Amino acid sequence: MYRSCSSWLGRNAGFEMSSIPIDQREKVRELVRQVLATVPVEDAAQTDAAPEPEHVIVNSLRDKLGRDWDRDESARTLITEDDLRGLEPGSRVRVAAAAKFTPLAEDIVRENELVLIRKEPRQFTSKVRSVAIGADHGGFRSKQQLSTFLADLGINVRDVGTYSEDPVDYPDIAHDVARAVSSGRADIGILIDGAGIGSAIAANKVPGVRAAQCYNTALARNSREHNGANVLTLGAGQNSLDEMKAIVEAFISTAIAEERHKKRVAKIDTIDRQYRV
Repeated sequence: MYRSCSSWLGRNAGFEMSSIPIDQREKVRELVRQVLATVPVEDAAQTDAAPEPEHVIVNSLRDKLGRDWDRDESARTLITEDDLRGLEPGSRVRVAAAAKFTPLAEDIVRENELVLIRKEPRQFTSKVRSVAIGADHGGFRSKQQLSTFLADLGINVRDVGTYSEDPVDYPDIAHDVARAVSSGRADIGILIDGAGIGSAIAANKVPGVRAAQCYNTALARNSREHNGANVLTLGAGQNSLDEMKAIVEAFISTAIAEERHKKRVAKIDTIDRQYRV
């Protein structure tokens, strides 16, 4: 081992031992010994045992193997044939609990023997059974997502519009939602515009409506527990979709209970009645 290492040292240093004068070779050998003494010796048992090869999965395949479905369409309340195109026979499709299918979509499901996986409604205690929901063009996309979210929770959703991103006036939508709540056709209402303020102002003009603009879960719970709010307004430009979902869940899972709060809300209703035409 010493001879091979000294030869290696000599070659990598650009010379051979034979080129060194005889009287200097012993000094070189001693230097090599000192260097080798500092080199750790590997355990032969460790070097001889080759590590077990790992099974490598390509990222795209890893993602597919880790899922319970091949395509997720659970954000849609209506599944069309376009949503199912490109799927291989026997593919698994995740859909909302209350999702409906167009006739052509049903044909594709049947012919390709697609496996439908219904998204289970979340388990929580809701204080309401029905919701009237509406939005202007700025809140349209959020309304679509929140409608599916509510349906998955087992809530009966009444969508009063708007139905596209074409410009509309938020007071008209707010009026429709507020009337649904005031008349008893919905337990509560949800409105989404850019900031949530304008819709709250408009909705509160309808007798019997107590609309509250909430931008966090604490305000949502407080508005229900202390003020008996029956319409929630949200700002699509103020909160993310996940934040709005949390706010909505807090709102519908909370109700006024204490008599002192009920007494104060009754005074609000008394003021409201004084100014009705």
